[in-house]
Amino acid sequence: MQTNGKLRYYDASKAPPPEMPNNKAVAHSEFLRTGRISRAKPIWNADERRYLSYDEVARRTGQKLEAAGEVTHSRINAFHRAIQFPKIVFHRTLEDSPHLGYCHVTAASTAFATQARLSWSFYIANFFSEIGDEGLFFEQISARYARMYFAVAIEREPGQPFQISRRIRKNGVLFKTSDPKQAMKNVLMLGAPDHTVREIIKSL
Repeated sequence: MQTNGKLRYYDASKAPPPEMPNNKAVAHSEFLRTGRISRAKPIWNADERRYLSYDEVARRTGQKLEAAGEVTHSRINAFHRAIQFPKIVFHRTLEDSPHLGYCHVTAASTAFATQARLSWSFYIANFFSEIGDEGLFFEQISARYARMYFAVAIEREPGQPFQISRRIRKNGVLFKTSDPKQAMKNVLMLGAPDHTVREIIKSL
């Protein structure tokens, strides 16, 4: 629900149960008369809804995101003993839309042919978007896919926090996909120690 341009969230788990027909004969007669099967619909009473604060929504979103991050990290590390990534799972939710967020899963570094070793971080988001190269990182957020998997090149000056590295690409993104299988292959390729392991990953 949206009021004054701001989203409101209610606890759907507390919704009243659907109202069921009291008499099977009534439902049968209705089908014979109209040819339609009556589907019971929940009867909502706005006064009975428990609206959630943004903090509550953000907490629930964060729990789901971190659970997905934990599972994803386990699956990646289970592929090959030569590819083991550190588990660095934490999440962030979007300020004005706490039902949307992203989860950091792991971080590592990779040697690219024309570059020195490049550090990167791998994330899962529960939305899909374009990724901007300056200012606003997530642009044109869409619900057309349930998740987005992406890796971003990072760098840090001595004594400074990590920031996006734009040495390889303008927006710093190494890959972005809605396909979990493709995401796993991309992360494994970034962590592959040699040509032999890369060939195994390509055959997936």
